[in-house]
Amino acid sequence: MNKLNRDFYLQDPLTVAKSLLGKQLVHETQDFKVIGRIVETEAYVGPEDRACHAYGWRRTKRNEVMYNDGGFSYVYFIYGMYYCFNVVTEQKDMPSAVLVRAVEPVEGIEQMARLRYGADLSSLSAGKKSGMCNGPGKLCMSMGIGKAENGLDLCGNILYICDAQNEHFSIKASPRINIDYAGEYKDKPWRFCIEGNKYISKR
Repeated sequence: MNKLNRDFYLQDPLTVAKSLLGKQLVHETQDFKVIGRIVETEAYVGPEDRACHAYGWRRTKRNEVMYNDGGFSYVYFIYGMYYCFNVVTEQKDMPSAVLVRAVEPVEGIEQMARLRYGADLSSLSAGKKSGMCNGPGKLCMSMGIGKAENGLDLCGNILYICDAQNEHFSIKASPRINIDYAGEYKDKPWRFCIEGNKYISKR
């Protein structure tokens, strides 16, 4: 597989969010290797975006990785329950990111089922199989992504993204989810998904 290089991530977040669709997210450890096809993303465009963690140039221990060059992982904890995986974009000190909201299981699916449900894949219903990675918290659980993966270089060999051969697909744009606090930015059509894919989080 052809791993994405730094130049890909140095683009603006809207371009990266759309370009990530169809790419393959890989998490490779000593214990397992899992791969998911990215089918849904959200762009957070930086200091002007009220929904972005770096809105107004906010800089904290939590979001410090957003100020790196593009191509690093930003993993944060929400609701005291779930991790979310983001791709840092643009140049150093221009904080922006893309949230990966959903993936379609591709490889290591048995391992993904154990990580997500603590059960064998063969024991799962069709609904649980299609719902294994259809949300940011779910995909982190099924791919073993957590606090330890925050700040990893996506051009490295542990957590990375590869190009993939894909059939043609259409991209659907819609408003981002669960950001009602973001004023006029809550309606920006900065959520992107592969139209018709059954693994996206919300239709």
